[in-house]
Amino acid sequence: MDSVLGTLNGIDFTIGETLLELSYLLAALLFVIGLKLLSHPESARRGNFYAASGMLLAMATTLLLHKNDSGAGIPLANVWIIMAAIGVGSAIGWVIARKIKMTAMPQLVSFYNATGGAASALVALLEFPNADMSNWGSVLVTLLGLIIGSIAFSGSMIAYGKLDGKVKDIRASYMSFVNLILLGGTLALALFILLSGQTPAQLNWAIYLLLAISLLYGVLFVMPIGGADMPVVISLLNSFTGIAAAMAGFIYNNQAMILGGILVGAAGSILTLLMCKAMNRSLLNVIIGAFGGSSSSGTGEEGTMKEMTMSDASVLLAYSQNVVIIPGYGLAVAQAQHVCHELDELLSSKGVNVRYAIHPVAGRMPGHMNVLLAEADVPYDKLIEMADINPDMPNTDVSVVIGANDVVNPAALNDPSSPIAGMPIIKAHESKNIIVMKRGRGKGYAGIENSLFFDDKTRLLFGNAKDTLQTLVNEIKSL
Repeated sequence: MDSVLGTLNGIDFTIGETLLELSYLLAALLFVIGLKLLSHPESARRGNFYAASGMLLAMATTLLLHKNDSGAGIPLANVWIIMAAIGVGSAIGWVIARKIKMTAMPQLVSFYNATGGAASALVALLEFPNADMSNWGSVLVTLLGLIIGSIAFSGSMIAYGKLDGKVKDIRASYMSFVNLILLGGTLALALFILLSGQTPAQLNWAIYLLLAISLLYGVLFVMPIGGADMPVVISLLNSFTGIAAAMAGFIYNNQAMILGGILVGAAGSILTLLMCKAMNRSLLNVIIGAFGGSSSSGTGEEGTMKEMTMSDASVLLAYSQNVVIIPGYGLAVAQAQHVCHELDELLSSKGVNVRYAIHPVAGRMPGHMNVLLAEADVPYDKLIEMADINPDMPNTDVSVVIGANDVVNPAALNDPSSPIAGMPIIKAHESKNIIVMKRGRGKGYAGIENSLFFDDKTRLLFGNAKDTLQTLVNEIKSL
């Protein structure tokens, strides 16, 4: 048994307990350092390492030093089971991370969000039978963990399905009312459980009903949200997962879980609000006033799209001084980031100043384009944020739009009736020439026609972005 290190307010503290709490404090510091380093692509890898080290430290010290109320540690058989589960989970995660395509990264993030929410909900469900119903604070934390974790799980799984094209949108006005009724029912049932005065055994039916309603609400909450809003939804669900983890931490009085969950929840919430600002929309508007989706179609009445030959495009790019590449989801779909970087290096070798303009919501998840281009070893200093690149767009000889649509749509600036009116965009239309690479003449993910494609300065190169870029590289090499 650990020797007593000291006594505070009549409570003895052992060496093991003290070391465990100190390890949680150190883990929390590593989480904070990791989160700080994750704010920049150049330090993000180290940030992941620090945060993962903090979690590993917290898990290891819990297994070794945790004691129950009677002073006994975790049974050895349980330790082996926990280590086996961690090993299997780590192996599966490693394989998935190695094999996952960059185009499927948003789906993977949604799936990971779902697993975190499910774990928190299960903790609450398993611990409810042990709850002291006279301790409202403890019961409230358990109920919140169950509700938020369930919503994060089912909502993230629907987001995964929508991103993967397996689940279609439900575009019906009555869905807002259905969701409000379900949310009200969820809160009312939670309040009943909290104030009923019954034992956990007597409330067994209510807790499982609460689980079912929460899961249903998570599904129907995400179903109506349009495809163009998926980056915001993923970030919001990520914050839900963090909050649910913090609730689980309160249930077990585990400081590492509480602090880790709070950090994830706060970071996800801040990112969600920043992305809403980048789209000039409120979070409420994203949730109940969604627009667009993968099923949208139409041709529009904007004019004629003018094509360009590869030889003309290669000459224009090779003899320009300033070129800005604007990447979008089409670049990820075509897995064209490496050949895009090859074009960048080729033009740079000819004295062309090449930069990448990054919109906060380009792609299908926060930071999608940054991750995509970092995979191709594009230098970080070439990735310029929208606010920094826009003032220089009038001095840009050629803007090359690769698979991006809504983030360069001038309708956001000049069409008050457009669903994206007021949304900050990359001002490609202000550059001297615009080359757009598209697979076809269809609309973007938000289902809105883009007047940039009909601009007199715009020429289009149709086809798969990877093939188009490779042909363009070959043409420039032959000049």
